[in-house]
Amino acid sequence: MKIVIGGCGRVGALLAQRFVAEGHEVVVVDKDPAALKRLGDGFKGKTIRGMVFDKDVLERAGVDRSDAFIAVTSGDNSNIVSATVARDIYRVPKVVARIFDPRRAEIYRTLGIQTVSSVSWATNEIMSLVMHASLSRDVSLGDGEVNLVRIAVPPRLAGRTVDDLQAPGQIMPVAIVRGGRSFIPASGEQFHEGDIAEVAVLTSSMDLFKRLIHP
Repeated sequence: MKIVIGGCGRVGALLAQRFVAEGHEVVVVDKDPAALKRLGDGFKGKTIRGMVFDKDVLERAGVDRSDAFIAVTSGDNSNIVSATVARDIYRVPKVVARIFDPRRAEIYRTLGIQTVSSVSWATNEIMSLVMHASLSRDVSLGDGEVNLVRIAVPPRLAGRTVDDLQAPGQIMPVAIVRGGRSFIPASGEQFHEGDIAEVAVLTSSMDLFKRLIHP
């Protein structure tokens, strides 16, 4: 994947290093050259000095050819503007923005932008959102250890039971929407074609969950 990261604070630098370590192409943008030095001399990605919401800067970063844009500057306004530009002008498939004011989360969601709060687990949460773009994260519970994920049940699971989509203590279907009606499934309940499932998933078990859906 090609990933553009706006902001090179602690979270931005850690994300950049982890994505590079996993073999992804990473470009980091920050207006402060001192911040970019957090990446170290051995950083194998690319760095660009400039404002993260500046179109010329974003184009130099190759945002128009990127698979994901992550806005993790120190300001909500910069994050929302740059994330909106990436999504609406450059049609970046996956856009994630960090927020400091939780009251703005609903605004981001109406714009189709995934958000994470400015807390200690933000790095893991952002990586999970970027790497599992096919999953719709509705709610993060507690300190982000558990996510409520909504999926369209794949055809291959039609006729299978909810027990086939769970792992004790890690993954648990908690609701099914069928024909406009929602209910809590009992053990043995079969999935039907066209079902929507709400599933509680540990953040640390997202890879396992994705394998259960798309083996």
